[in-house]
Amino acid sequence: MAKNIPLVLKKLTEYHGTTMLGEFSSRYNKWQVLVSTILSARARDEVTMPLCKELFSKYPTMQKLAKANIKDVEKLIKRIGFYRNKAKNIVQASRMILEKFKGKVPSKREELMKLPGVGSKVAGCVRVYAFNEPSIPVDTHVHRIVNRLGWVKTKTPDQTEQQLEKIVPKRYWKLVNELLVYHGKTICLSQIPRCSECVVEKYCKKVGVKKQK
Repeated sequence: MAKNIPLVLKKLTEYHGTTMLGEFSSRYNKWQVLVSTILSARARDEVTMPLCKELFSKYPTMQKLAKANIKDVEKLIKRIGFYRNKAKNIVQASRMILEKFKGKVPSKREELMKLPGVGSKVAGCVRVYAFNEPSIPVDTHVHRIVNRLGWVKTKTPDQTEQQLEKIVPKRYWKLVNELLVYHGKTICLSQIPRCSECVVEKYCKKVGVKKQK
């Protein structure tokens, strides 16, 4: 099973190309990665990516977003899910970084999680994509897919993260999150996965899959 992990990740890389998270990492600064990650929660990539470009065009710096009227930000990001909460969170997080962290995005998980809108998963992603810290952030997509594949047999994302760090070579840790989150949003869906379209179907044990396309 562990021998297949690099092959599965290679095939997913070839199929999906550069994902939204990968683009955030290469294009944006640490503050922009934080804001983008908060906005991307429970949202489609095709909505999040252009919206982030619009947001950073109007508010190119942390200082400008911190001074923004939350209602104005709401209007700008209205087409994304939970836009009211997200508008408040990104403005207040920017203010908090300026006031309590001297304008620098904190790198420690516990400090990141003090920011509005930042839970364990967002903090993990920021550490990986903004600071290049070795970690495997596990959300519902990653947890679901690696259990379906048969890589792990776990009940919670925390258990999954611990098991993955034991079996996945460290050089692939970032890819696990980047690729499986996108794969989970587009192909390996929670209810009825699109197995006929999946490039790694033959490596999947389909644990728990009752219906498929």
